[in-house]
Amino acid sequence: MSLTLTTPAFTNQGAIPEKFSRDGENVSPALNWRGAPAGTKSYALVVEDPDAPARTFRHWAVYNIAPDIQQLAQGAGSGGRVGSMRTAANDFGNVRYDGPQPPPGHGPHHYHFEIFALDVADLGLPDRARAKDVLAAARRHAMAFAETIGTFER
Repeated sequence: MSLTLTTPAFTNQGAIPEKFSRDGENVSPALNWRGAPAGTKSYALVVEDPDAPARTFRHWAVYNIAPDIQQLAQGAGSGGRVGSMRTAANDFGNVRYDGPQPPPGHGPHHYHFEIFALDVADLGLPDRARAKDVLAAARRHAMAFAETIGTFER
């Protein structure tokens, strides 16, 4: 079995409901993952929009997620620490989930929810780590990767 990531909020490649956008309630969707390889010591999760006008824009990053956790509840992206789990600053500069908010009329954007099964328990990042730092460290330590993609348009 390979690593998979799903959400009950939308289907893969489907539309993200407004509730999960900055125009709505700005809450993170529930996420579930399964099939991590033996020896997984932690997880990292990053949400990014490669369709942003200037560059890939990162909306959320959490890391040092304990290996026995295989889901995050809706709204888990409100920030702060839960056990060993840490939240990095997103590209809005906030230490929390910030949902889709593409420019009006820019067409559909694709939001990649990415989970990494890691070979280390702690990525060793500083307290004010940014989402791009989490992504770079997660790629170096990834044993497995999965994603689900949602779309949003204004």
